[in-house]
Amino acid sequence: MKKAPFVGSGVAIITPFIGDKINFDALGQIIEDQISGGTDAIIICGTTGEASTMPDEEHLSAIKYAIDKVAGRIPVIAGTGSNDTHHAINLSKKAEEYGADGILTVTPYYNKTTQKGLVSHFTQIAESISIPVILYNVPSRTGMSISVDTLKELVKVPNIVAIKEASGDIGYCAKVAAQVPEIVIYSGNDDMIVPIMSLGGKGVISVLANVMPKEAHDICSLFLEGRVQESRELQLKLLKLINALFIEVNPIPVKTAMNLLGYAAGNLRAPLCDMSEANLEKLKAAMTETGLNIK
Repeated sequence: MKKAPFVGSGVAIITPFIGDKINFDALGQIIEDQISGGTDAIIICGTTGEASTMPDEEHLSAIKYAIDKVAGRIPVIAGTGSNDTHHAINLSKKAEEYGADGILTVTPYYNKTTQKGLVSHFTQIAESISIPVILYNVPSRTGMSISVDTLKELVKVPNIVAIKEASGDIGYCAKVAAQVPEIVIYSGNDDMIVPIMSLGGKGVISVLANVMPKEAHDICSLFLEGRVQESRELQLKLLKLINALFIEVNPIPVKTAMNLLGYAAGNLRAPLCDMSEANLEKLKAAMTETGLNIK
């Protein structure tokens, strides 16, 4: 297996906004609380960070801020994916220049491509930089999946080291673990941390960690310490909250939850919108039941 960019719980961190601008003070506070809470890595400008609505200047400013704020205390992985290969290359080069410890790059969406095109897309991105590359497989959002045979080709590229697996298909994960043992697997779904780690996964890129960094970290660390039953019990204890955090399109619920916890998470960017009242009540109930203190 290749060297993991991080082991444990990497938070897919939200981006706090004030109106149409990033609230960097709030982002700094969230980053500090994540580090003190035991989070093992910061993933900045991913899906949860609403990067798809950020112009390049803003996107890159968030990446640079996170890297500078973390200052080497834990790894920072920059979301630099795009459905335009050259765009993804440019973002990735900048992230490396700023000092990112790795990038997260998603399969092309909307225009999509073929499996042959995926090999070319990801290879070109990886060969443009020297830092580790985490592939992001999330077919529910992009309309395509990385086949196992494609992964076998991609893992030949030295700095393609890991995959964030968010298909929800444990059978696919098992095939990847069996047939592409070189690649590091991270769960991309908080309800599948333990199942994926049981197949050799090294942790999670987590939405849950925004609101419960210690617990997301502990699920992983307990498993890695061989305390599998305790890890499983904690995973199941948090399942109601995990489900509530995905009751509407991510990051609508988690950003709402962060505001409820007293963080200045701010607004969602259109086309994302406020939660329905019925789902908001379910989220609040799950948070309270899990012991989170709503302000």
